[in-house]
Amino acid sequence: MYAQMVKSEGGDAEATPEELAFQARIDRDEKIEPKEWMPEGYRKTLIRQIGQHAHSEIVGQLPEGNWITRAPTLERKAILLAKVQDEAGHGLYLYSAAETLGVSRDELLEKLHSGEMKYSSIFNYPTLTWADMGAVGWLVDGAAIMNQVPLQRTSYGPYSRAMIRICKEESFHQRQGYHIMMKMARGTPEQKEMAQDALNRFWFPSLMMFGPSDKDSVHSEKSMAWKIKINTNDELRQRFVNETVPQAEFLGLTVPDPELAWNEEKQGYDFSEPDWAEFFDVIKGNGPCNRERLATRKDAWDEGAWFRDGLTAHAEKSAKRRAAARHAAE
Repeated sequence: MYAQMVKSEGGDAEATPEELAFQARIDRDEKIEPKEWMPEGYRKTLIRQIGQHAHSEIVGQLPEGNWITRAPTLERKAILLAKVQDEAGHGLYLYSAAETLGVSRDELLEKLHSGEMKYSSIFNYPTLTWADMGAVGWLVDGAAIMNQVPLQRTSYGPYSRAMIRICKEESFHQRQGYHIMMKMARGTPEQKEMAQDALNRFWFPSLMMFGPSDKDSVHSEKSMAWKIKINTNDELRQRFVNETVPQAEFLGLTVPDPELAWNEEKQGYDFSEPDWAEFFDVIKGNGPCNRERLATRKDAWDEGAWFRDGLTAHAEKSAKRRAAARHAAE
């Protein structure tokens, strides 16, 4: 059992009794709650993962928000607006979960704006056509669901509970995207071509959403031991391909991978590795829209300063009134 082999966070020394007891709780599938003892590495890993997840939800609004006014019908506008609102809510749930670990929302956003904390690489790609809204819903939200459903069983209680509602709403987002792709694929030849083009551009970036191959992942082993992550990157990527390829075939679209083939022995598809050099380049800030996305977020933060200041002043004034009322009652 891992609890008997775990080393202290300091390196080679044997684990402390607290660390062993903590790991034993993890092994029994117990939830860890905010005020309970936890290793500092566990806390920091959660802040990194939950923070990046929250940032991804907030930045993820930008490629879609750009299409709300250009959606082809009033109904599509309303649906897309509701989806973007959902994503804002997801970000707020996740920032709240991170705050239970002793980090403020302002600190997390400062790390986002400085580039110290990242968000999902997929949101650094442009959405060029209406079909991209279908591809984002179908592929990007589909990959997100594949990542997030296991997180409902993650070991940290607030994160696990936040994922329950998020996953339910993400499933609607995926259906919305697939419905757009179905309409496009069964429309005019030009519309089907547009759907195929969106699939071509978003296929491999969607595969990158699961993170680097397990052999190159620096966080997976520890996160798996602590049950912050439940499945490896490669397991989730394989599952996504297995489920998504038949959906593409149903649409009459072609997955843009000449190496794609069903493997009877493993009961899954063989497929090409994404371009990991491109992935790491995007993570470093060199993707097509990195600078644009971050600049938009920074502008929103700066332009909202007056509102945050107003809320703070109101809260302080209300607190003083309550304090005065309590003092008078005494």
